[in-house]
Amino acid sequence: MKPEVNDDLRLNERFPGDNDGVSPRKIDPERLKSALDAQLVALDEPAYDGPAATLPDALVAAVLAAYDRGRTPEREAARQAVRHLLDRLATAAPGRTVEVRVPPYAAVQAIAGPRHTRGTPPNVVEMDGHTWIRLALGRLTWDEAMANGAVSASGSRADLSAHLPL
Repeated sequence: MKPEVNDDLRLNERFPGDNDGVSPRKIDPERLKSALDAQLVALDEPAYDGPAATLPDALVAAVLAAYDRGRTPEREAARQAVRHLLDRLATAAPGRTVEVRVPPYAAVQAIAGPRHTRGTPPNVVEMDGHTWIRLALGRLTWDEAMANGAVSASGSRADLSAHLPL
C-alpha cells in the first residue's frame, strides 16, 4: 500500500526496520544551500561557504537568527529547517504512535508504541515552526510550551518531553 503524502512531504523508498519502514526524506543539498543563502542574504550576511555536511544545521541557525532578530524567516528556509528537525526526531524516536505536525511545513510520525493506520491519529502534537525549532534546540521546554499554549497535544502519548531537545 502506497502512503498518501502531500507533494511537499516526499518520502523515500521504504526500508524495513527504519522508523517502521519509512526512511527520512532525502535532503537536496542544492535546494538546502539555496534556501540557506536566501536566508543569509535576508539577514545581510555572506553566503554559506562551509561543508555540505553542516548545511542543515547552518540553515537551522540562520532561521533561528531571523526569529531572534524579530524577522520572519524566508519561507523555504523555514520549511527546510523544520523538516530537518522533524526528521531528526523521527530518527531519534522511531515509531508511528505520535504524529507531530508543524503546518504548513511538514509532519512526521514518531515514537514507538501502538501503530496508527487509519483516520485521524489518536496522538497528535501540533505547533508553529518557531515553536518547533525552539523546542528542538532546547530554547523552550515542553512544559513551558504547553503552559503558554504554544503546543496543541491530544492523546495519552502526545508528550515529546522525553525526546527534546534533539
